Amino acid sequence: MADVAKEAGVSHQTVSRVLNDHPNVRSETRTRVLEAIDKLGYRRNLVARALVTKHSRTLGVVSFDTTLYGPASTVYGIEQAARAAGYFVSIVSLKSIDRAGVRDALDYLADQGVDGIVVVAPQRSAAEALADLPLGVPTVAVEGGEAGEVSVVCVDQVAGGRLATEHLLSLGHETVWHVRGPSDWLEAEGRVAGWRAALEEAGREAPRPLAGDWSPRSGYEAGRSLASMRNVTAVFVANDQMALGVLRAFTEQGVRVPEQVSVVGFDDIPESEFFSPPLTTIRQDFDAVGRHSIEVLVRQLEGGPQERERLVVPPTFVARVSTTRV
Repeated sequence: MADVAKEAGVSHQTVSRVLNDHPNVRSETRTRVLEAIDKLGYRRNLVARALVTKHSRTLGVVSFDTTLYGPASTVYGIEQAARAAGYFVSIVSLKSIDRAGVRDALDYLADQGVDGIVVVAPQRSAAEALADLPLGVPTVAVEGGEAGEVSVVCVDQVAGGRLATEHLLSLGHETVWHVRGPSDWLEAEGRVAGWRAALEEAGREAPRPLAGDWSPRSGYEAGRSLASMRNVTAVFVANDQMALGVLRAFTEQGVRVPEQVSVVGFDDIPESEFFSPPLTTIRQDFDAVGRHSIEVLVRQLEGGPQERERLVVPPTFVARVSTTRV
């Protein structure tokens, strides 16, 4: 910084004010300092800055199974929102979801001096592990169930399950079958709850859900079972990857979609509009989830209201041609 000040012919304090966007700097002086910074290739020392300000301008993110579209898109949304808010991001991805693993990840990020942490906790075991940990750093959970020890930002999975089921019922189907996600996932539980509630309110019996694990393979196996049943005319699948497997199984078994069976997915992955047929689905706004999680965390960092929040992002229905009226 001293070299920049000498090159620009200004004081060390003036360089500091330019770097921190202080308003009391004349425009010609600011230009001269920025030109000197560019000429000398100056980069501020973030470690030294953190020692002075007591803030690293870095947020930690703990995530699980980022090979799946939902968690990966959530992490991406968080990272983009953090950058827009002026923060760097340090990410820890865990394979095992238990109290020890979550604690190790939080300790690792705390040792890095992060200002706050976002934990992507879509599984019940992760939410439970987070609930009873002594947290010394402001923390927000994404898809972490009810707000307890930490604030929560989530998509309304129950509403998504309702949207899918109510759409199929509105087309005249007597009932709707469901290929669900893994039982430990809070998102899967919410979608089941919305599906079941919509059927019950319509006075329809809920068939026994078929189990899946989010993969196209599990959807394919469920689709083979559904194709063998004569009374299946509508299926709500808990994510688009499993819906792809269901569509493949139906094609192999000679079941026409949507002429014989209507299918709705969940997530609106980029490929879903290119399925055969293009998939009607429920879209999750991962950008909004990321933006709101960072907003909640920054409010905590800036000393705002410290009561725990639960912010819910609504899903949206995306109509394509995998469903039709009976």
